[in-house]
Amino acid sequence: MPLEQDQRISEVVRREQSRLRNFIRRRVPDPGDAEDILQDVFYELVEANRLLMPIEHVTGWLFRVARNRIIDLFRKKKPENFSDTAVAQNDDDEELLRFEDLLPSPNAGPEALYARNLLLEELESAVDDLPEEQREVFVAHELEGRSFKEMAAETGVNVNTLLSRKRYAVLQLRERLQTIYDEFTKT
Repeated sequence: MPLEQDQRISEVVRREQSRLRNFIRRRVPDPGDAEDILQDVFYELVEANRLLMPIEHVTGWLFRVARNRIIDLFRKKKPENFSDTAVAQNDDDEELLRFEDLLPSPNAGPEALYARNLLLEELESAVDDLPEEQREVFVAHELEGRSFKEMAAETGVNVNTLLSRKRYAVLQLRERLQTIYDEFTKT
């Protein structure tokens, strides 16, 4: 039985390694980090198999684990500092608020810390739920700081198309996060 499991894992690795490596390399600029993530993903597969965790769709599971490891990498490399991100208070207002000013302070007590964590989780969930093309453009531009021109050169997608995808992502995020915003601003 263990030999049969090892052979199945080896087959999955052979079949998915190239696609998975390309997926990771498109999102992670450092080849060393990309290779580390690839190895982590396959390690997770071996561990899941060892613990007899049922995995129905192995390919989808591998890519989900890879995406999570990529997110983890960017979280580690980029500390939680929103001071450079600013938003307008409304469409006609020129005064900008820093994103950090919109979140409760982590030092304002347990309720504020809970609210801050809830908001960050909801934001992450909302970004994860975006259609893939919109999410990739939004993450690349907002979180990775990549330019539209750079993304267009890499992907072959027109700059205007990338701008449009980001615009739709922002509109969807606004709509999705409006409910939670309304709940926190109720008095």
